[in-house]
This record gives sequence, structure tokens and C-alpha cells, in this order.
Amino acid sequence: MAEDQHDDSADFEQPPAFFPYEESDQLDAIEEFGNPVEVKVEAVFAAQSQEAIQRFVLLSDGSRKLPIVIGGFEAMAISLHLDNHQPDRPMTHDLLHKMIERLGGAVMRVFIDDFVGSTYYAKIVLEDQSGVEMIIDSRPSDAIALAIRADAPLFVAEGILEQHGH
Repeated sequence: MAEDQHDDSADFEQPPAFFPYEESDQLDAIEEFGNPVEVKVEAVFAAQSQEAIQRFVLLSDGSRKLPIVIGGFEAMAISLHLDNHQPDRPMTHDLLHKMIERLGGAVMRVFIDDFVGSTYYAKIVLEDQSGVEMIIDSRPSDAIALAIRADAPLFVAEGILEQHGH
């Protein structure tokens, strides 16, 4: 019978679901890897391995560096802004930033707060026009691209910097 069969896939560590938390549970999850440490974006770079190009964003707290693999479009979005280059038309992160501002909100901070398997997870903390904060799950690359446009501080959990920083 079907219920007698053992599902081997259940034995593997599964990453958290996208939007896995109720609003009240999110702060508990943030504390799992420790206190936030403010970091800066140092650079975006590419490395070739076995005929594939991987792009990275390099974050640093001044002494430790954390490279995070990101997609090509996100690498371009971060690089263009770091290089003070304005494309002719707004990119997705520019559009999102303008929409948040025009609706009376603000990007307060970004927090890379989890690591499962080989994947980093991030949260964007927004404030609405009445001053209420809300937390939105995000890929780190999108969160970083938005944070640098909003001039919002960027944080990484201490435990992630300790385990994966160099």
C-alpha cells in the first residue's frame, strides 16, 4: 500500500519554504544565526569554472568577507548602481524602489538571515506610510540590489559570517 512505502526524500534536509512564517514567527527565525552585523557591498565579480561563469557579490564587515553566488541579471543590477550608471529605462529594482517610495513606504534594512544547503535567504524590512514595519522574504541578490538603491543598511547574521565568511 502507498502508506507503507518509505519516502527517502523526506530524509534530506529541506530548505525553508518561501514565506514560511507568520509575521509573529519571523523575528524568532531571524535570531537562529545570531545577531545582525552590518556589512557593505565591496564588489561584484565573475569567475569561470568548467566552462560556466559564476557571478558573486562580495559583502564585508571590514574584517570578514562573504561571497554570495548571484544571477547575471542581479549582478548587472548591483554593478550598474555601484558604478553610478543610470540605464535609459528603470530596471526592476529601480521600479520597485520608486513604487515603495511613491506609496509612502521605505526600505528600512535588509538582513541575510539563513543558510540551508548552499542557499542564502534574506529579508527586506519595509516601513509603510503609517510607520508599521513588515518583513518580506527575498533572494539575497534582489534584497541587496534594492537596499543599495534605497541607501538602506545591509546586515548578515553573525553565525553566517562566522561559518561562511573569509
